[in-house]
Amino acid sequence: MKAIGIWKALPADDPEALVEREIPVPVPGPDDLLVRVAAISVNPADIRTRLRKTDDGHFAVLGWDVAGEVVATGASVRDFAPGDPVLYAGDLSRPGANSEYHLVERAIVGRRPETLAPAAAAALPLTALTAWEALFDRLGLTPGAAPEPRSLLIVGGAGGVGSMAIQLARLVPGLTVIATASRPQSRAWCLSFGADAVIDHLADLEAQIADLGLAPPALVLLANDPDRHFPALARLIAPGGRICCIVPFTSPPDIGALMRKSAGLVWEFMFTRPMFATPDRARQGEILTRVAQMAAEGRLRPTGTETLSPISADTLREAHRRIESGRTIGKIVLSGF
Repeated sequence: MKAIGIWKALPADDPEALVEREIPVPVPGPDDLLVRVAAISVNPADIRTRLRKTDDGHFAVLGWDVAGEVVATGASVRDFAPGDPVLYAGDLSRPGANSEYHLVERAIVGRRPETLAPAAAAALPLTALTAWEALFDRLGLTPGAAPEPRSLLIVGGAGGVGSMAIQLARLVPGLTVIATASRPQSRAWCLSFGADAVIDHLADLEAQIADLGLAPPALVLLANDPDRHFPALARLIAPGGRICCIVPFTSPPDIGALMRKSAGLVWEFMFTRPMFATPDRARQGEILTRVAQMAAEGRLRPTGTETLSPISADTLREAHRRIESGRTIGKIVLSGF
């Protein structure tokens, strides 16, 4: 089968940064599904993994957003069959899905309604899981349950996770959702997904929140440039509040700044459940099935903004270049080998 991967870290505009290679079609283990890949999307996780690749002689396949069709199942699988349409983000400790066929553990796979096209579905898994786990597992919100009046600040609202988090936060009645965006296009994007207000993360956050007549947010989803934004968020967060960060710092943050407010910093890493084979990892399959159904019914909007075709080394390099520019809105999807 055709696979697209990397040998070593190279700039995205280097023709050898991502290359095509023929590799064997993998054989399912007892709990695996073999999926024919119809569409994929590209995430900052792909960029970080590519740039950290050591020149160890190992060909690594990236890609952690998939929509496709089951073609074979492991001996222990009873709830999926060949022909089933699926979507998933996969497992960072396994080979990625930028290939014609891909193996994935069935527990972390969601069912894709036939009415949800592969290109739309491929934009969902990683960002939907990250946003869902961040809001509901880490920050303690509950879909459908009204909290005491409070606000959620999403730093990086126009990105893939931010776009999904705005929509999922709308499932919590009474929650005021404030997103950040620095350009007119990204501001309009956040508002179109349901943000109550949008502020500029390159300007004074505290002053902008005050100008809106809002109290300091009790909850913050930090989805962009934590080194830059964390000091201001530590000053802004309400007493007893919580910041959930989904991207790594490049230098250790001063978490002591949160102490006097009895505030907390928590992490969300979507790959924790599959990488550590946690007992509850099947929860990811359940979340994806629910999200896909909501998208098929029009209650959740997929965040793909452009589809490149076919899936090739050239189109993948182009997607990586655009994401590295820091100017993309939503998700870039690739469709069809």
